[in-house]
Amino acid sequence: MRFCPSLLISVSVLAWAGLLHAGDAKKTEKAAEKISFTKQIVPLLSRYCTSCHGGAKPRAGFALDVFKDEESARKDQNIWEAVTQRIRAHEMPPSKRPQPTEAEAKLLTAWIDSLLGTGDCISKKNPGRVTLHRLNRTEYNNTIRDLIGIDFRPGEDFPADDVGYGFDNIGDVLSLSPLLFEKYLSAAEKIVAQALATPDARKRIFICPVTEKNKEESARKILERFARRAYRRPVSPEEVNRLAGLVRLAESQGDTFDKGVALALQAILTSPHFLFRVERDPRPKRLVPHLISEHELASRLSYFLWSSMPDEVLFGLAQQSGLRKPGRLEAQVRRMLQDAKSHALVENFAGQWLQLRNLKNATPDPALFPTFDDSLRSAMLKETELFCESILKEDRSVLNFLDADYTFLNERLARHYGIAGVKGEHFRRVNLSGTPRGGVLTQASVLTVTSNPTRTSPVKRGKWILENILGAPPPPPPPGAGELSDDKKVVLSGTLRQRMEQHRANPNCATCHQRMDPLGFGFENFDAVGAWREREGKFSIDASGTLPSGQSFKGPAELKGVLKSQGEAFARCLTEKMLTYALGRGLEPYDKCAVDQIVSVLAKNDYKFSCLVTEIVKSDPFQMRRGQEASRKRGDK
Repeated sequence: MRFCPSLLISVSVLAWAGLLHAGDAKKTEKAAEKISFTKQIVPLLSRYCTSCHGGAKPRAGFALDVFKDEESARKDQNIWEAVTQRIRAHEMPPSKRPQPTEAEAKLLTAWIDSLLGTGDCISKKNPGRVTLHRLNRTEYNNTIRDLIGIDFRPGEDFPADDVGYGFDNIGDVLSLSPLLFEKYLSAAEKIVAQALATPDARKRIFICPVTEKNKEESARKILERFARRAYRRPVSPEEVNRLAGLVRLAESQGDTFDKGVALALQAILTSPHFLFRVERDPRPKRLVPHLISEHELASRLSYFLWSSMPDEVLFGLAQQSGLRKPGRLEAQVRRMLQDAKSHALVENFAGQWLQLRNLKNATPDPALFPTFDDSLRSAMLKETELFCESILKEDRSVLNFLDADYTFLNERLARHYGIAGVKGEHFRRVNLSGTPRGGVLTQASVLTVTSNPTRTSPVKRGKWILENILGAPPPPPPPGAGELSDDKKVVLSGTLRQRMEQHRANPNCATCHQRMDPLGFGFENFDAVGAWREREGKFSIDASGTLPSGQSFKGPAELKGVLKSQGEAFARCLTEKMLTYALGRGLEPYDKCAVDQIVSVLAKNDYKFSCLVTEIVKSDPFQMRRGQEASRKRGDK
């Protein structure tokens, strides 16, 4: 779904938030407790919903008249989550149907929040629980780089990481197969061999001089520091003893001290304490939510913003229990966002949120789009990465993702856009005033990955906007929904818009297409590789539309204005995406409280990017975790 200094300040902030919001939360909870499903909710559904979503053939297979009492309603919480999404997005009921009053809408959403367990954000705090988290390939490569000092990238040879909730850093899907463990063993051997053969890397490992008399002491110092950094936490004397024992074992079998150290380093790099981000519950296990340790917090922070291990500044603060002191987390977020390693947030978060990774697999038809080549593909990706990085580094409003008066171009991409005066291969900031472009929605990277090889796809583009901008993804298409014909005679018979209007005459398709198609048609002036066009063949482009909310637009500029007017919906969607990425788990209904708080603070701070990141880092799901036994007791995973 949808971003505390010292512990005392953390508690104070939460306490003040509780004092400020407890009244509203308690009112909501008390009101929800008094809401009668049969007497108050069923009449609302009958008045505004069940004429379409009821009967023998409910629209989109979405039936609400089957719920006769609260007990039956509670058995299908997913449908109510979808209902509240549509109501808050002003998509339900459709604009031409009777509309509930604000009080009626609040009554229904309050009842749904109570049903989903999200009505009480004070007394029923649940920060969730992150599964034991294996380093993905990118995190492994970056951690080795920062641990050893060599950009070796051994993870390129590992099997591809599975994706969950749109990201490849989700703990639940990052399994460890026998093949992958074999790769880890091989990689550890190669990494250590190269590190010990490279003077600078060797100096980072051998932190003290080694003589015949002090070998045992030196081995312990070397291994204690290396293991502490690799495990991202203090190591116990017993752990150091076991590692030093490997050095003694190697020497007893005739190997050199270096060989013994190499063996111990390989053991560290294949240890679960290195390969996994381990977060330990207190002993005895506490059933209530509890703060994670400062070293665990440092790791969460560094893997969120850098996709890598903490640096010595974070290690030092964690060691001194200083991360939660007043102002420290905010200062670290600012420092880390300005560090070059924050490019990982652009590459890994934005790259997956915006689906830029699909650009490498895009195959526009060369006969129809002869100017598309790998040079243009590379420039498309570079533009969006530089644009996203500018929002991060310059701490701009996240609404700039929707529209901005600048972008970054080189000559190749500028020519593709029809923008004059840009020469050379290097990228530079270009003012877009007077052009139809601005924001990621008009960048060729996004326009290309949301198209088909031979033509644009308003459905793909509309679905992409619903999922990644508005946070209201449509359901999967019904069986037998069919595809548009690309037969040449059919194509010549009219515009893509005209052919799609015939397609969505099917009532099974109409509901979802009414949400997706107008959004996609708003960008029809951009072809399948993002170039501007006024006509489709011999037909003029019609880029106008009306959304289910009743808002109308003509062309991409007006549509972007409509989307910006829904800034809170976009901020909520972006918060949900980034919180999912930051935690490495999917969001649950109980995360709504954290999302609401983040979005509220974000709106009061002009939607600044740093505010989004800071509020995520200060949130309960990021700062805390739930005990395992409590998880089992509640039946949660």
